[in-house]
Amino acid sequence: MALKTTKFDVQDHLKSLGEQIAYLEAAMDDGDSSFIATAIGDIARARGVTQFARETGLSREAIYKAFRPGGNPTIETLNKAMKALGLKLKLVPAKAA
Repeated sequence: MALKTTKFDVQDHLKSLGEQIAYLEAAMDDGDSSFIATAIGDIARARGVTQFARETGLSREAIYKAFRPGGNPTIETLNKAMKALGLKLKLVPAKAA
């Protein structure tokens, strides 16, 4: 009997603020800037890009461009996104390796 699989969509797992924060923290801990941008984009899509665009003052196109794999949002765009998500970046000492 063949194994039945379903397509994974991260947006199905980003319903609550807690899930969104955990996902973004994992992206930040990874340290890959492309993954961080993609994670913010995934959260924006899970919340609704149109609403996210209104909250940030950015166009939908700017959101799709900045927060995609390989995206490189400016610090201003990142600040607008964090504010719209109801989050803030916080600096803490890096853990010793």
